[in-house]
Amino acid sequence: MSSLPFDTYSTYYDLLYADKDYDAEARYVAGLLKRHGIAGGRLLELGSGTGRHGRLLGQAGYSVKGIERSPEMVARAAQTDTFQCIGGDICATSLNETFDAVIALFHVVSYVVTNEDLADLFTRTSQHLGAGGLFVFDFWYTPAVLGQRPSVRVKRVSNDQIAITRIAEPVSEPNLNRVDVHYTLFIEDLESRQITSFEEAHRMRHFSLPELDILASRHGFTRINAEEFGSGTAPGEDTWGVCVVLQKS
Repeated sequence: MSSLPFDTYSTYYDLLYADKDYDAEARYVAGLLKRHGIAGGRLLELGSGTGRHGRLLGQAGYSVKGIERSPEMVARAAQTDTFQCIGGDICATSLNETFDAVIALFHVVSYVVTNEDLADLFTRTSQHLGAGGLFVFDFWYTPAVLGQRPSVRVKRVSNDQIAITRIAEPVSEPNLNRVDVHYTLFIEDLESRQITSFEEAHRMRHFSLPELDILASRHGFTRINAEEFGSGTAPGEDTWGVCVVLQKS
Protein backbone atom coordinates (compact mmCIF):
# COMPACT_ATOMS: atom_id res chain seq x y z
CA MET A 1 0.00 0.00 0.00
CA SER A 2 1.30 3.45 -0.92
CA SER A 3 1.17 6.02 1.87
CA LEU A 4 1.42 8.84 -0.69
CA PRO A 5 -2.01 9.95 -1.92
CA PHE A 6 -2.35 10.12 -5.70
CA ASP A 7 0.69 7.95 -6.33
CA THR A 8 -0.61 5.18 -8.64
CA TYR A 9 -4.11 6.61 -8.16
CA SER A 10 -3.21 9.59 -10.39
CA THR A 11 -3.13 7.38 -13.49
CA TYR A 12 -6.87 6.73 -13.17
CA TYR A 13 -7.93 10.06 -11.66
CA ASP A 14 -9.84 11.55 -14.60
CA LEU A 15 -11.78 8.35 -15.24
CA LEU A 16 -12.66 7.94 -11.56
CA TYR A 17 -14.09 11.47 -11.50
CA ALA A 18 -15.58 11.56 -14.99
CA ASP A 19 -18.98 12.09 -13.35
CA LYS A 20 -17.82 15.18 -11.46
CA ASP A 21 -19.47 18.37 -12.75
CA TYR A 22 -16.38 20.51 -13.17
CA ASP A 23 -18.28 23.07 -15.28
CA ALA A 24 -20.80 23.76 -12.52
CA GLU A 25 -18.07 23.88 -9.88
CA ALA A 26 -15.98 26.34 -11.91
CA ARG A 27 -19.05 28.55 -12.40
CA TYR A 28 -19.70 28.43 -8.67
CA VAL A 29 -16.12 29.42 -7.82
CA ALA A 30 -16.11 32.22 -10.41
CA GLY A 31 -19.41 33.49 -8.98
CA LEU A 32 -18.04 33.35 -5.44
CA LEU A 33 -14.95 35.31 -6.46
CA LYS A 34 -17.04 37.91 -8.28
CA ARG A 35 -19.32 38.22 -5.25
CA HIS A 36 -16.25 39.23 -3.26
CA GLY A 37 -14.88 41.68 -5.80
CA ILE A 38 -12.62 39.55 -8.02
CA ALA A 39 -14.20 39.42 -11.47
CA GLY A 40 -10.93 38.67 -13.25
CA GLY A 41 -7.22 38.74 -12.58
CA ARG A 42 -4.64 36.20 -11.45
CA LEU A 43 -5.42 33.05 -9.47
CA LEU A 44 -3.06 30.59 -7.83
CA GLU A 45 -4.60 27.12 -7.58
CA LEU A 46 -3.18 24.81 -4.92
CA GLY A 47 -3.38 21.11 -5.73
CA SER A 48 -4.53 21.76 -9.29
CA GLY A 49 -4.65 18.08 -10.26
CA THR A 50 -5.02 17.51 -13.98
CA GLY A 51 -6.10 21.13 -14.45
CA ARG A 52 -9.80 20.79 -15.18
CA HIS A 53 -10.92 23.51 -12.74
CA GLY A 54 -8.01 25.73 -13.73
CA ARG A 55 -8.67 25.54 -17.46
CA LEU A 56 -12.37 26.31 -16.98
CA LEU A 57 -11.60 29.30 -14.76
CA GLY A 58 -9.15 30.41 -17.43
CA GLN A 59 -11.99 30.34 -19.93
CA ALA A 60 -14.05 32.42 -17.49
CA GLY A 61 -11.62 35.33 -17.67
CA TYR A 62 -8.97 34.48 -15.07
CA SER A 63 -5.27 33.76 -15.51
CA VAL A 64 -4.56 30.65 -13.45
CA LYS A 65 -1.30 29.13 -12.27
CA GLY A 66 -1.49 25.72 -10.60
CA ILE A 67 0.83 23.95 -8.17
CA GLU A 68 0.51 20.15 -8.07
CA ARG A 69 2.63 17.64 -6.15
CA SER A 70 1.86 14.59 -8.32
CA PRO A 71 4.20 14.42 -11.35
CA GLU A 72 1.67 12.14 -13.07
CA MET A 73 -1.04 14.78 -12.77
CA VAL A 74 1.25 17.59 -13.88
CA ALA A 75 2.07 15.55 -16.98
CA ARG A 76 -1.64 15.10 -17.71
CA ALA A 77 -2.53 18.76 -17.15
CA ALA A 78 -2.87 20.40 -20.56
CA GLN A 79 -1.39 23.90 -20.52
CA THR A 80 -3.28 26.78 -22.18
CA ASP A 81 -2.79 30.52 -22.60
CA THR A 82 -4.74 31.08 -19.36
CA PHE A 83 -3.75 28.01 -17.35
CA GLN A 84 -0.26 26.81 -16.45
CA CYS A 85 0.72 24.09 -13.98
CA ILE A 86 4.01 23.43 -12.23
CA GLY A 87 5.12 20.65 -9.90
CA GLY A 88 5.61 21.45 -6.24
CA ASP A 89 4.56 20.99 -2.64
CA ILE A 90 1.85 23.53 -1.78
CA CYS A 91 3.21 23.79 1.78
CA ALA A 92 6.71 24.69 0.65
CA THR A 93 6.63 26.31 -2.81
CA SER A 94 7.25 30.07 -3.04
CA LEU A 95 6.80 31.62 -6.48
CA ASN A 96 7.86 35.21 -5.65
CA GLU A 97 4.63 36.35 -7.29
CA THR A 98 1.40 37.79 -5.95
CA PHE A 99 -2.12 36.88 -7.03
CA ASP A 100 -5.59 38.32 -6.60
CA ALA A 101 -6.79 35.08 -4.99
CA VAL A 102 -5.49 31.67 -3.97
CA ILE A 103 -7.91 28.77 -4.42
CA ALA A 104 -7.79 25.12 -3.32
CA LEU A 105 -10.63 22.91 -4.55
CA PHE A 106 -11.90 19.36 -4.06
CA HIS A 107 -10.84 19.17 -0.38
CA VAL A 108 -7.14 19.84 -1.07
CA VAL A 109 -6.75 21.54 2.33
CA SER A 110 -8.19 18.44 4.04
CA TYR A 111 -5.15 16.54 2.75
CA VAL A 112 -2.95 18.81 4.89
CA VAL A 113 -3.31 16.90 8.14
CA THR A 114 -0.64 18.17 10.56
CA ASN A 115 -0.60 21.49 12.39
CA GLU A 116 2.93 22.14 11.16
CA ASP A 117 2.02 21.64 7.52
CA LEU A 118 -1.12 23.75 7.89
CA ALA A 119 0.96 26.60 9.33
CA ASP A 120 3.34 26.30 6.37
CA LEU A 121 0.43 26.25 3.93
CA PHE A 122 -1.06 29.44 5.37
CA THR A 123 2.35 31.12 5.45
CA ARG A 124 2.97 30.33 1.77
CA THR A 125 -0.56 31.40 0.84
CA SER A 126 -0.13 34.74 2.60
CA GLN A 127 3.14 35.30 0.73
CA HIS A 128 1.28 34.92 -2.57
CA LEU A 129 -1.40 37.52 -1.71
CA GLY A 130 -1.41 41.27 -1.36
CA ALA A 131 -3.54 43.11 1.19
CA GLY A 132 -7.20 42.31 0.59
CA GLY A 133 -6.41 39.16 -1.39
CA LEU A 134 -8.64 36.13 -0.94
CA PHE A 135 -7.97 32.53 0.06
CA VAL A 136 -10.88 30.32 -1.07
CA PHE A 137 -11.01 26.61 -0.25
CA ASP A 138 -13.40 23.78 0.55
CA PHE A 139 -12.90 21.06 3.15
CA TRP A 140 -14.52 18.24 5.11
CA TYR A 141 -16.70 19.79 7.82
CA THR A 142 -16.32 18.36 11.33
CA PRO A 143 -20.01 18.49 12.40
CA ALA A 144 -21.03 16.46 9.34
CA VAL A 145 -18.17 13.96 9.62
CA LEU A 146 -18.97 13.29 13.28
CA GLY A 147 -22.71 13.26 12.71
CA GLN A 148 -22.90 11.13 9.57
CA ARG A 149 -19.87 8.86 10.10
CA PRO A 150 -17.90 7.85 6.97
CA SER A 151 -18.89 4.48 5.54
CA VAL A 152 -17.49 1.89 3.15
CA ARG A 153 -18.27 2.78 -0.47
CA VAL A 154 -17.81 1.03 -3.79
CA LYS A 155 -17.51 2.86 -7.11
CA ARG A 156 -17.39 1.31 -10.59
CA VAL A 157 -16.34 3.19 -13.72
CA SER A 158 -15.14 2.17 -17.18
CA ASN A 159 -14.14 3.34 -20.63
CA ASP A 160 -13.35 1.45 -23.85
CA GLN A 161 -10.10 0.02 -22.45
CA ILE A 162 -10.51 -0.65 -18.73
CA ALA A 163 -13.05 -1.16 -15.97
CA ILE A 164 -12.28 0.02 -12.44
CA THR A 165 -13.77 -1.10 -9.16
CA ARG A 166 -12.76 1.14 -6.25
CA ILE A 167 -13.43 0.20 -2.63
CA ALA A 168 -13.08 3.02 -0.08
CA GLU A 169 -12.77 1.91 3.55
CA PRO A 170 -12.59 4.80 6.05
CA VAL A 171 -11.08 4.59 9.52
CA SER A 172 -11.90 7.48 11.85
CA GLU A 173 -9.22 9.02 14.04
CA PRO A 174 -11.42 11.33 16.19
CA ASN A 175 -8.63 12.58 18.44
CA LEU A 176 -6.75 13.80 15.36
CA ASN A 177 -9.75 15.28 13.51
CA ARG A 178 -8.87 12.85 10.73
CA VAL A 179 -10.30 10.07 8.60
CA ASP A 180 -7.89 7.63 6.96
CA VAL A 181 -9.45 6.37 3.73
CA HIS A 182 -7.95 3.11 2.50
CA TYR A 183 -8.54 2.66 -1.22
CA THR A 184 -8.33 -0.67 -3.03
CA LEU A 185 -8.61 -0.46 -6.82
CA PHE A 186 -9.10 -3.37 -9.21
CA ILE A 187 -8.26 -2.56 -12.84
CA GLU A 188 -9.58 -4.92 -15.52
CA ASP A 189 -8.14 -4.76 -19.05
CA LEU A 190 -11.26 -5.25 -21.18
CA GLU A 191 -9.34 -6.81 -24.05
CA SER A 192 -7.19 -9.33 -22.18
CA ARG A 193 -9.50 -9.67 -19.15
CA GLN A 194 -6.46 -9.45 -16.90
CA ILE A 195 -7.01 -7.76 -13.54
CA THR A 196 -4.42 -5.82 -11.57
CA SER A 197 -4.87 -4.11 -8.23
CA PHE A 198 -3.23 -1.60 -5.92
CA GLU A 199 -3.94 0.12 -2.62
CA GLU A 200 -3.43 3.66 -1.38
CA ALA A 201 -4.11 5.41 1.93
CA HIS A 202 -5.50 8.96 1.85
CA ARG A 203 -5.46 10.78 5.18
CA MET A 204 -8.18 13.46 5.36
CA ARG A 205 -8.47 16.12 8.06
CA HIS A 206 -11.82 17.70 8.87
CA PHE A 207 -12.25 21.19 10.28
CA SER A 208 -14.68 23.23 12.33
CA LEU A 209 -15.18 26.93 11.64
CA PRO A 210 -13.77 28.07 15.03
CA GLU A 211 -10.66 25.99 14.37
CA LEU A 212 -10.16 27.61 10.98
CA ASP A 213 -10.83 31.08 12.41
CA ILE A 214 -7.95 30.64 14.87
CA LEU A 215 -5.65 29.38 12.12
CA ALA A 216 -6.66 32.24 9.83
CA SER A 217 -6.16 34.89 12.51
CA ARG A 218 -2.67 33.64 13.32
CA HIS A 219 -1.66 34.16 9.70
CA GLY A 220 -3.25 37.53 9.05
CA PHE A 221 -6.57 36.40 7.56
CA THR A 222 -10.18 37.09 8.45
CA ARG A 223 -13.03 34.78 7.46
CA ILE A 224 -15.61 36.75 5.49
CA ASN A 225 -17.81 33.88 4.28
CA ALA A 226 -18.65 30.23 4.92
CA GLU A 227 -21.22 28.19 2.97
CA GLU A 228 -21.92 24.79 1.53
CA PHE A 229 -19.75 24.28 -1.53
CA GLY A 230 -21.88 24.58 -4.65
CA SER A 231 -25.23 25.53 -3.11
CA GLY A 232 -24.27 28.58 -1.06
CA THR A 233 -26.46 27.54 1.87
CA ALA A 234 -25.40 27.88 5.51
CA PRO A 235 -23.32 24.97 6.87
CA GLY A 236 -25.03 22.43 9.09
CA GLU A 237 -24.66 18.92 10.46
CA ASP A 238 -25.52 17.47 7.04
CA THR A 239 -23.01 19.66 5.16
CA TRP A 240 -20.06 17.45 4.27
CA GLY A 241 -18.26 20.00 2.05
CA VAL A 242 -17.96 23.60 3.26
CA CYS A 243 -16.28 26.45 1.40
CA VAL A 244 -14.75 29.44 3.16
CA VAL A 245 -13.48 32.78 1.91
CA LEU A 246 -10.61 34.26 3.92
CA GLN A 247 -9.33 37.78 3.30
CA LYS A 248 -5.78 38.89 3.98
CA SER A 249 -5.54 41.92 6.25
